[in-house]
Amino acid sequence: MPWERSADGLIKHLVHHRLDTRECCVEAYMQFLKAGERSGKHRHMWEEIVFVVEGSGYDLHWDMRFDCLDAFKWEWAEVPKKFEWKEGDYIYIPPFTTHQHFATAETRLIMMSNRMVKEMGYDWFDQVENAPGFDPSNQSAP
Repeated sequence: MPWERSADGLIKHLVHHRLDTRECCVEAYMQFLKAGERSGKHRHMWEEIVFVVEGSGYDLHWDMRFDCLDAFKWEWAEVPKKFEWKEGDYIYIPPFTTHQHFATAETRLIMMSNRMVKEMGYDWFDQVENAPGFDPSNQSAP
């Protein structure tokens, strides 16, 4: 798949259901962020692991509190937790956590997630904020 200017920034899918790969349970994509750039902000039902191939920066994570008593109640923290990262680090993003990446140097990230939750029909995804420069009418790389 070609590079894609997505709502989360410049990405390239590595393992994806639209690719002709034998992998059926994992998705992976690479993301590039220039120094000072940020990704889009989003949340989803599945957990995600991010490997920092190169660069440095930080993540903001808004944890979610979920109660299921008489009705479903979803609440996200108003104040995010900040996690700094650098080349060689892993970032764990729990299910439902709103998150966003910020680069302090030119950065390359590899994101990996379990596709099984999606295959079971739980493909809930919420794009809270688009990456700067995202134009939905032109989603290809420059």
